[in-house]
Amino acid sequence: MSNTTPSPLVSVEAVHKSYGALEILKGISFDVSRGEVVCLIGPSGSGKTTMVRCINHLETIQAGRITVGGEMIGYREHNGHLLELPESRISLQRQKIGMVFQRFNLFPNLTALGNITVGPVRVQRRREAEVRAEALELLRRVRLADKADNFPSQLSGGQQQRVAIARALAMKPEVMLFDEPTSALDPETVGEVLDVIKELAAEGMTMIIVTHELGFARDVADRVIMMDQGEIVEIGAATEMFSAPRSDRTRAFLQSLK
Repeated sequence: MSNTTPSPLVSVEAVHKSYGALEILKGISFDVSRGEVVCLIGPSGSGKTTMVRCINHLETIQAGRITVGGEMIGYREHNGHLLELPESRISLQRQKIGMVFQRFNLFPNLTALGNITVGPVRVQRRREAEVRAEALELLRRVRLADKADNFPSQLSGGQQQRVAIARALAMKPEVMLFDEPTSALDPETVGEVLDVIKELAAEGMTMIIVTHELGFARDVADRVIMMDQGEIVEIGAATEMFSAPRSDRTRAFLQSLK
């Protein structure tokens, strides 16, 4: 009988990222299993957003490696050096990594339905009728079935963010990345976005979420990663992290938000 455990879906190994002399990520390492929800927490400037952007190769790295589904993202290794892949190859890799940003980044000239269908039709070359049917179902899932023909300017912030989530899901990604998905929202619309993310978690979507919503992280995360000053301070189960953090820095951060 085999004792081998499945390989992680996402693996981040000793990743370093600098802007000139300023080191943003100082050798970050963690794995995310298929179906797992991991939340990144920590003070502003700790490197959380940079980390998720590196996973999608929206930021380059200076050292280390990031793999999704066993494939190194953004680079190939040659004689111990990282060589960046051509943009066409990176574009293909990004199709399996959904990304939802703080700002919704919807195309203002396309309807909600158009925003969701444009990627699968133009990038994946899928049949328009099939994509449209799937997009309408995604709008139903994010509770916006009646907004298919609305333009972003006709939607609230929470509605735009839910369209952005549906747009990312339309590409059928293996993992979803969320960068502070509620930080640009009015307080009354935060809950409707968090509810959609909770439903994705219940359905088994692999997710890495940068969030300052600690109650949400406690409810939805399997594990929480506390970052500070470009380093991982602590990794643990959400229940343990919030009830009995091991690190003084984690304890101080959580206390500061009460």
